[in-house]
Amino acid sequence: MSTTFRDSSWDRDGVIAGILDPVRIPRMARVRQLFDDTRVDDIPKAIEEQFNKPEIAKTIKQDASIAITAGSRGIANIPVIIREVVRNVKRLGGKPFVIPAMGSHGGATAAGQKEMLEGLGVTEEFVGAPIRSTMETVQIGVNADNKPVLIDAYAAASDGIIVVGRVKPHTAFRGDYESGLYKMMAIGLGKQKGAEVCHAEGFGRMAHNVVAFGNTILNNAPILFGLAILENAFDDTAIIEAVAREAIPTREPELLDKARKLMPAIGIQDIDILVVDKIGKNYSGDGMDPNITATYCTPYASGGPVVQRYVVLDLSDETHGNAMGAGMAEIGTKRMFDKIDFDAAYPNALTCTVLIGAKIPVIMKNDKTAIQAAIFTCVDIDKDNPRIVRIANTSHIETIIVSEALADEVAANPGLELLEPFGEVEFDLEGNLNI
Repeated sequence: MSTTFRDSSWDRDGVIAGILDPVRIPRMARVRQLFDDTRVDDIPKAIEEQFNKPEIAKTIKQDASIAITAGSRGIANIPVIIREVVRNVKRLGGKPFVIPAMGSHGGATAAGQKEMLEGLGVTEEFVGAPIRSTMETVQIGVNADNKPVLIDAYAAASDGIIVVGRVKPHTAFRGDYESGLYKMMAIGLGKQKGAEVCHAEGFGRMAHNVVAFGNTILNNAPILFGLAILENAFDDTAIIEAVAREAIPTREPELLDKARKLMPAIGIQDIDILVVDKIGKNYSGDGMDPNITATYCTPYASGGPVVQRYVVLDLSDETHGNAMGAGMAEIGTKRMFDKIDFDAAYPNALTCTVLIGAKIPVIMKNDKTAIQAAIFTCVDIDKDNPRIVRIANTSHIETIIVSEALADEVAANPGLELLEPFGEVEFDLEGNLNI
């Protein structure tokens, strides 16, 4: 079906055009959102300072083989961060190597996971250390629920593991530990098999399981310390903190609280249509971060704007065809659909047991008809003056585009600044926006 669809002409009988051509797209304008811009100005210096802390420096032994985790998320400055971790391990006498720690991502293959790292700029040449990628795991014990706990075979055989991870609110559950060091241990290090065990009971038990699996790994694996990364609303590095192994259980919840306060939000909360230019795994495990868009794929997390229709226009290059998150939108484009690699998306969806994000939305010919379809299918709104917000992606919402219906709301909000007069939306000859 997909091959036929991808190769077929669109709207052969002009029926869709007849329905949507009369729909007017309102004038729109760019708006700046004002956020806390706390950031780390000198990443190499900041990481060296963290490694110089006595409780951290003492963990690196002479000639010890040290595994450094690198995940699939598009963490700001991650190539530089991994490079500086490698440099400091070498400086203290260790022999570092990098391991992909990303559960089932990368198509759940060793080559695919290494390719994901390389796509993020984490290459052997840049970071100065080998990347050892495998899907093989070793059972290092059982957790308090008598479940087997698995970790990457290379990590298990090392003399020590440095857990590098971004701490931030998760997209599908709430707890004291969400995305961060515990989850990197429980799911990232677990590869596909370990992630499958941890996900088996669904997201209703994830807050419990992340702790249960993470504690077993802390107790049984050669974890040296964690390097926690927090980001600001501009998708830049705000805090880098090395956390001693024994301090991770108490420190990570404190860092998660800080991360919540640093997170951005869309300054308009009542939205008829939210248009997202691009989704991808480099922005969020869910393609678009539900903490921003409210596109939660489970009932165990909530918050964010109230939106009637979501439109996704395209996939990022960095997501390598993984369209997780597209299913949370009602409408997509043929351009987006043509880029989907089902072999990349489906292992991820199956492993995490949540399938809705991997579904295919209604597909329109181009960006213009996708937005028109959203306006046409909204109910109980002013269709001549719809409340539309457009964002580039969920990692970059410092500038958004809003429709004229929101002009008064923007003017009344001190956290929003109108950057230009409202104007007609320009599409190219194929009916697409310049994104």
